Amino acid sequence: MKSLAIDVCGVSKVFDSDTGRVEALRDVNIQVPQGVFVSVVGPSGCGKTSLMRIVGDLETPTSGTVRVNGKLPAEARQAREIGVVFQSPALLGWRTVEENVGLPGEVFNESSVAARAREMVRTVGLEGFESAYPRQLSGGMQSRVAIARALTYRPDLLLMDEPFGALDEMTRERMQLELLRIWRDAQTAVLFITHSIPEAVLLSDRVVVMSPRPGRLVGDVAVDFPRPRDVGLLSQPRFVEMVAHLRTLMAG
Repeated sequence: MKSLAIDVCGVSKVFDSDTGRVEALRDVNIQVPQGVFVSVVGPSGCGKTSLMRIVGDLETPTSGTVRVNGKLPAEARQAREIGVVFQSPALLGWRTVEENVGLPGEVFNESSVAARAREMVRTVGLEGFESAYPRQLSGGMQSRVAIARALTYRPDLLLMDEPFGALDEMTRERMQLELLRIWRDAQTAVLFITHSIPEAVLLSDRVVVMSPRPGRLVGDVAVDFPRPRDVGLLSQPRFVEMVAHLRTLMAG
């Protein structure tokens, strides 16, 4: 049995706002084994991103516990075991592709990480663009740079918060397949946040469904389509049925 990359037990999150206390998450339990791709879907405001940020040590839970590779999230982050990709690539405009990818090695002062920048550029299919600047890249290419940057220190866990949300449909489909290739080669666990149920089914081993706020788990559905997958899967009757089932769960 695979060890757990993520173990979320009884996590709740309450925020204080100008209008009072907001309960974002209530008693959430999720386990993600090493090397498994899990997507989280749910309506806007259900706490998907808050959950990801708690796992990534970017926020703390109000109650409950989280372990990443058996460690507290802060310990896993300090050990460089967590990579994070946000919806916005957040590239530095004055740095080339290779310089953006190598940034974590500079920040952590780890020459071995910086030295992998060119390798990671090749891994995401951007060989030949090492010296290009973000303004010279398409949206999909910028997303690849962000993924490469997160992979430079070979994390065991990749957290992705709607990384393709701003892309057009055709580019998004290409990036989905590219991500599957990268994930297969990197063998990391992935927690992928998305509003798109078809995207979640195409990419994932499991799809976790969250309720409207406060976010609670209302479904955890195994996706058993064989790999490798391609966009032709989207038109298959069983795929359409699974998307409909997940949509029903999300609607409550």
